[in-house]
Amino acid sequence: MLKFLKITASLLLVGLLLGAGGVAFGIYHFSEGLPAHDQLADYEPPMVTRVHANDGRLLAEFATEKRVFVPFGAIPERVKAAFISAEDQNFYQHSGIDFVALLRAVVTNVRQIGSDRRPVGASTITQQVAKNFLLTNEVSIDRKVREAILSFRIEQTFSKQKILQLYMNEIYLGFGSYGVATAALNYFDKSLDELTTAEAAYLAALPKAPNNYHPTRRTEAAINRRNWVIARMLEDGAIGPEEAATARAEPLVIRQRRATQTAQADYFAEEVRRELAGVFGDDGVYEGGLSVRTTVDPRLQAIADRALRSGLVAYDRRHGYRGPVASIDAESEGWAERLEAVAQPAGAGTWQLAVVLALEAETARIGLADGSAGTIPMGELTWAREALENQRVGQQPRQPSDVLSIGDVVLIEPLPLEDGTEAPVPPQFGLRQIPAVQGGLVALDPHSGRMLAMSGGFSAEISEFNRAVQARRQPGSAFKPFVYLAALDHGFTPSSIVLDAPITMDQGPGLPKWKPANYTKEFYGPTTLRIGVEKSRNLMTVRLADAVGMPVIADYAKRLGIVDNLEEVLSMSLGAGETTALRMTAAYAMLVNGGKRIEPTMIDRVQDRFGQTLYKHDNRDCAGCTSQIWTGQAPPALPDTRAQVADPRSAYQMVSILEGAILRGTGVRAREIGKPLAGKTGTTNDYRDAWFVGFSPDLVAGVYVGFDEPRSLGNQEAGSRAALPIWKAFMEKALAEAPATPFRIPEGIRLMRVSHATGRPAGPGDSDVIWEAFKPGEEPQRDDPTQVLTGQAPGGAATGTPTAPAPQAPRTSGSGLY
Repeated sequence: MLKFLKITASLLLVGLLLGAGGVAFGIYHFSEGLPAHDQLADYEPPMVTRVHANDGRLLAEFATEKRVFVPFGAIPERVKAAFISAEDQNFYQHSGIDFVALLRAVVTNVRQIGSDRRPVGASTITQQVAKNFLLTNEVSIDRKVREAILSFRIEQTFSKQKILQLYMNEIYLGFGSYGVATAALNYFDKSLDELTTAEAAYLAALPKAPNNYHPTRRTEAAINRRNWVIARMLEDGAIGPEEAATARAEPLVIRQRRATQTAQADYFAEEVRRELAGVFGDDGVYEGGLSVRTTVDPRLQAIADRALRSGLVAYDRRHGYRGPVASIDAESEGWAERLEAVAQPAGAGTWQLAVVLALEAETARIGLADGSAGTIPMGELTWAREALENQRVGQQPRQPSDVLSIGDVVLIEPLPLEDGTEAPVPPQFGLRQIPAVQGGLVALDPHSGRMLAMSGGFSAEISEFNRAVQARRQPGSAFKPFVYLAALDHGFTPSSIVLDAPITMDQGPGLPKWKPANYTKEFYGPTTLRIGVEKSRNLMTVRLADAVGMPVIADYAKRLGIVDNLEEVLSMSLGAGETTALRMTAAYAMLVNGGKRIEPTMIDRVQDRFGQTLYKHDNRDCAGCTSQIWTGQAPPALPDTRAQVADPRSAYQMVSILEGAILRGTGVRAREIGKPLAGKTGTTNDYRDAWFVGFSPDLVAGVYVGFDEPRSLGNQEAGSRAALPIWKAFMEKALAEAPATPFRIPEGIRLMRVSHATGRPAGPGDSDVIWEAFKPGEEPQRDDPTQVLTGQAPGGAATGTPTAPAPQAPRTSGSGLY
């Protein structure tokens, strides 16, 4: 017997040693290549980046997984208890594997062999963290063993609170919800602390298979599963019998998430996304959980979008109707279904598709996709002349059949009703057409460079190409103010006289003579600098640039950010160099702000998911900004760190001259706004580009209009006709509630009453008198002899002494017209 016991003991020991060795080998084998579990200490789940307007409204969201991260301490106990009861009742007792639950699951699954029931699982929350974060969803013994090993390691490394926090912020709960906080919003439109016990229990029922417990498609299964969780919570003592009964009786009601206060700025938001991606990378943008406060003003942005769209439509209507969207059979049954099958054109917005059903003497009868009917009156068709080549149009239509045919599918818009009038029956619509022309509008704060509005085209649905910042086009005469600014900085005054007369320049061997001309093809003789800008005289500008010197003009173009390397030839003085609407607008801002450099910006501040500031545009030191409590005292004085790029007195002189361009010159259409405004038109050869850039004392805006593939806008489509109405519509609405603030006059400026026509001091009988701005010592005298600039002074010095023109070759054909 003793010998038998010894042999048995020896065999048991060997068996134990072999078993332990086998376990050790298994652990070693399955541990090979396991991911490092300690990386969970620094785990940051992918979170949505939110971009906000300057008033806090949501502008855009960028995310691969829309998730709201909630730290452990912010998750209510009721919600934690629901998930623990549903997923891992012994969470706080086990060390990664719940052996009791595992044994119970094995017994249950053995009993269910041969049945159709789904096998019961026994994964703990820790195991789910190991699988979700470090492993795959592969169904295999190998993965389960590796999961178990990782679970033990996780439990030894992290607290239960950390493990639960990782789990509840990572799990997918359906409805596009990653994490419990997002699910609470998407299912019940509530924050976590607002959830009832029943709602918390329903969310806890979802981790295994959200689609199996869909609240509307599988309502009964969803309620049964929720009630099962409530029973587990009661069993675990998380809730009492009365609370459990109330929760079971509560109906499962899904509440659609309320619309967040949002702002619409498609082109602006896309430009912000590009800038963020350039700094933080795509992963930082789509997973970083950044909070971005931008500069866009939603009110001004809405005005800008409407102004640009309306202006492009107005231009497009002047150049005719290009035909229907499509044609279908409208004379047999089923036309509504055929109409519904026609794709809505990109950029149509709120416009609807309709089909022409019948044509009468004064109206066209139309049908809509919902089967309803309406009419287009003849008064809404008179614009729809046939579109011909080179932006010309045919004869004005006299009856609907001159424009439309039965079966034409067209875009329509309901006609607005006058106050007090009833809607006609059938309703009336206007014929609409998506413009072929494009354009851009950008508005800035001239003192800080903050971009308040940006519209990069008719619709971002048509193209994300942003004409406000990406389209490089010739600015034409919108560039002239910077030629005159250089002259004012180099000894000229607004009353200096320049000859407006023909000029011919040699372009070099084998090239024809360059003969610039005024828009009117006329010559006006000796003329003041002021009138030269107000009336946009090309010949005066060329002579002035010749006198100041193109190297000086190129330096000003670079300093003010218009063109980095302007070719030093005289045609560039007429705006032949390419730039963008944003650059031109920023340069005009540096005129009205007193010659201070600004850098246009779309982003005020970027914070990470923890609220730490990663970037801010304004980096000036502010002593006392954070060390004091505000009790009504004056705000701290901030240093002005902007570089001076032009003499502030010359800048004001240019502002005053550009104010004259609106009061008396090419921008006179904007005079009726009734506020102090200044600005300049721009048009290039063959009317390919139309511009207007201008400002009030505290708002600057620039507008560009043109085809994406450059071609003529059509005869007479100058900046004053194609671009200025858009600028005017924007500024009129933008400044509607603003006071009529006069332009600020810097120190060192003397105002004198002069004759507008001659620039000389006004006499008692003079009628056309203005206040002109001069620097001390440069005021004109009544008896001064008039000197007329006819060519370039020696060495490029700015004087009024006539000299022979310098042989400077212009070499390019582009020129500003108007």
